[in-house]
Amino acid sequence: MAAQIVGVFEPELQEKISNSKILVVGAGGIGCEILKNLVLSGFQDIEIIDLDTIDVSNLNRQFLFHKEHVGKSKANVARESALSFNPNVKIKAYHDSITTSNYGVNFFQQFNLVLNALDNRAARNHVNRLCLTADVPLIESGTAGYNGQVELIKRGLTQCYECTPKAAQKTFPGCTIRNTPSEPIHCIVWAKHLFNQLFGESNEDEDVSPDTADPEAGAEAGESALAAEANEKGNVDRVNTRTWAQQCGYDPEKIFNKLFYDDINYLLSMSNLWKSRTPPNPAKWDALEEDGEAAPTDTVLRDQKVLSLTESAKVFGESITALKKDFEKLAEGDHLVWDKDDKHAMDFVAACANIRAQIFNIPRKSRFEVKSMAGNIIPAIATTNAITAGVVVMHAFRVLKGELDKCKSVYMRLRPNARNQLFVPDRTLNPPNPKCYVCAAKPEVTLKVDTKNVTVKELRDDILIKALNMLNPDVILDGKGTIVISSEEGETDCNNDKKLEDLQIVDGCVLKVDDFVQNYELTVTVIHKDPGRDESSFDIVADPDSLKPKEDEDQKTDDAQPSTSGQNGNSKASTSNNGAVDDDDDMCIVEEDAEKPSTSDAGAGPSSSGSEKRKIEDSEGPSTKKARVSNDDDDDDLIVIN
Repeated sequence: MAAQIVGVFEPELQEKISNSKILVVGAGGIGCEILKNLVLSGFQDIEIIDLDTIDVSNLNRQFLFHKEHVGKSKANVARESALSFNPNVKIKAYHDSITTSNYGVNFFQQFNLVLNALDNRAARNHVNRLCLTADVPLIESGTAGYNGQVELIKRGLTQCYECTPKAAQKTFPGCTIRNTPSEPIHCIVWAKHLFNQLFGESNEDEDVSPDTADPEAGAEAGESALAAEANEKGNVDRVNTRTWAQQCGYDPEKIFNKLFYDDINYLLSMSNLWKSRTPPNPAKWDALEEDGEAAPTDTVLRDQKVLSLTESAKVFGESITALKKDFEKLAEGDHLVWDKDDKHAMDFVAACANIRAQIFNIPRKSRFEVKSMAGNIIPAIATTNAITAGVVVMHAFRVLKGELDKCKSVYMRLRPNARNQLFVPDRTLNPPNPKCYVCAAKPEVTLKVDTKNVTVKELRDDILIKALNMLNPDVILDGKGTIVISSEEGETDCNNDKKLEDLQIVDGCVLKVDDFVQNYELTVTVIHKDPGRDESSFDIVADPDSLKPKEDEDQKTDDAQPSTSGQNGNSKASTSNNGAVDDDDDMCIVEEDAEKPSTSDAGAGPSSSGSEKRKIEDSEGPSTKKARVSNDDDDDDLIVIN
């Protein structure tokens, strides 16, 4: 191997390579390349962890895997393949999630260096926090088509993965999704919501029924339809979508007619909606005409073809039947999880989206296009993964030599910039953000929340775990010592359904939050908010200064110091609970924007959506502004640029 060949590395580096212990988190496109590079460079002690299994779609870019490996553990197969390069290397593989309590601070402290090859927001944030606590250097990496990036994270020296607020993910008003779609993406979001209503984790905010509260519909919205449905007492009996589907045995014809005929007629009764829009055309199951052309049997051709209404209805029926069987196999109370790589789940969403698009006179899309939009996918480029992994290992060499100042963030581009650079480094290391709610001396955030309606369970699940990316938080009401949430199972279950104000969590109070697993403490200042319609019930603000009145801010402008994160010190990171997060194992999300970033995302906090990368401007070379990277799924292959 290279480390044993005289003249390749200087003796001091050779020794450090041979004696170092490295952790690779993720065994996907970049992870496989990193592992191969480490083995061929002479590293003798490597551990790799990944929860994922090998899919046939991985084989075109993850070269440690072959057809016979499909369905097996990525980490275990990557280990076996890497050992074929050098059987003398010690490689330990874990088919597990890095976020479990088995991999705490003590686990991380045994390594000289951690190399992240993830595409999962929660996992990235978790590794970031544990590396900060363990004081172990972390090298982050990601790719987006032909673009890639690598950066070093070191406590006290560089900004951490969560130092800079993330850009808001695109969300759509509920009334647009339910009542007046105008773009293919509206139909795709509706179809994914429908999947959850029928088979997945049901969410009231994702109801697919027509929205009679739509302000455009007017006071007489749906009057005729409501009158027709009224019972003998004049009330309308509403049945949960899943309950109704179960009552009719998930009959494809009945579900089709309800969604695409009855509900569309209901929408047509809201006449105000169609004064300036083309009204939809209801579709009925028994009125569909037979197509003379047979559907393609070849998978590639089938994915590329734009199906007719009748063809989509056939796929709709077949997918519902298959999903019903899968759903019935689950334990009571369990549910299916939508996955773009699950054939029946993907078929269902593609068929529903195209049927609804046809009804609303919106261009239909091929299954491949729907999959790309539903999963936010950019095709992975194997060469980009390989180059990125090479830069990761070169950074590893510098870290081992103690040359941290030379580990500047590097960005790979498809085309040269104005300085004729394809590989663009930052001019300097990016220092920590003193107001970061993770790596600051005293981490704190301000929580703007509807204290009258949000429950303790929602505080724990939606805000602390999903938005702030904690694993098992304990919460105490500061000043009173009231235990609001306990990580001990069952200890505070009695509080779950209580509103925050019932426990005296009101405007101005302070919560002390502690996550033992992450060794992370956070102070949360609560401010009450009354959300409007289609507005999130909470926002998280990482910089309390952003809450000050504008007049006060203006008065302090002359004295304000520039923020170390490359943004104004009063920039706000807000996280709301109505953003959709797709934990997609083939992508990570990168948003490049010249504006100040702000985050509005249920699945990630103000700075927990993913690492933020520099936006490179051709005219200026490396810029001090950041492009945001966030990772939805457990693989590093792709980054989505919104």
